Amino acid sequence: MSGRFIEVPYRMLPADTLDALLEGFVTREGYDTTDEGEGMPAWVRELKGQLERGELLIAHDLQTETTEVMTLAQWHAFGRQLADDEEEG
Repeated sequence: MSGRFIEVPYRMLPADTLDALLEGFVTREGYDTTDEGEGMPAWVRELKGQLERGELLIAHDLQTETTEVMTLAQWHAFGRQLADDEEEG
C-alpha cells in the first residue's frame, strides 16, 4: 500500500487509547454488547487476543489522521480498493 498508511503496533498505544479503538471496532462491526455476560469488556479482551495472534491490526491514515482497527481481510480489501482508486485517479 502507499506510504499514506502505517500499521501501528498495538503494544505502543496507551491502554485507554487501545481500549477506545477496540470499543469503536466492536460498535462499528455490530457486536452484541447487551448480553447478560460481561458485554463490552469481554469483547475488548477477545479483540486484544486477536491482536496478539495477528488476526487484527491497527492502521493509521497519515492523510486523514484517523486510526482504525481492521481484520486482515478488511485490510487487504481496503488495499485493493485503494489501488483501484489510485489507478483511476
